[in-house]
Amino acid sequence: MEQISGTAKAEPRRGGPERTRPERAEPGHAEPKRGEPKRGAPGAGRADTGRSGGPAEGVWRFPVPAVEASVPRTRHAVRDRLLAQGMTGVRHQELVDDLLLIVSELVGNAVKHAAKLSPEVTTELSVREGWVRIAVEDGDPYRPKALESDTGRTGGRGLLLVKSVTLQAGGMCDVECTGEGGKVIWASLPVPAEPGN
Repeated sequence: MEQISGTAKAEPRRGGPERTRPERAEPGHAEPKRGEPKRGAPGAGRADTGRSGGPAEGVWRFPVPAVEASVPRTRHAVRDRLLAQGMTGVRHQELVDDLLLIVSELVGNAVKHAAKLSPEVTTELSVREGWVRIAVEDGDPYRPKALESDTGRTGGRGLLLVKSVTLQAGGMCDVECTGEGGKVIWASLPVPAEPGN
């Protein structure tokens, strides 16, 4: 995994898409080299493409400082990981585009609105059993709500856009509190079926 800021890198971790808390390295175990999944992590040492021939499964974390430059860095890192997991070609293009839009909106919102209380924003990418989940965590307890479309406003529609894109793709999204008092905003989108399935 490429480094996406001077102090942050993607961190693969164990667990399914429903888990949102970071997993720390166990005492006495060295962290993997950049780009390598932890031992025992889903997809570690192999591309687990499943029975359907879908994308390789796994979970990766991208912690970054809560600054504007982190938005494109996170988007590029997520894009590179999606492509590395096999989400290439026409079949996956719309899914990848939707996921990158969601990443941009959620990380951008966290940087803009939560930076005072959250100097770091973490994006988690999970690929599991026909679903891809993007979750963005920050330390601000405020739980935003998607605003209704208002043609008189020039901003404030990012979460409405995320919700709309997610629902149109047949997915789900929500906001959850973290144990530390922050929040996680997530969206799960289905992976398109193989042609002929």
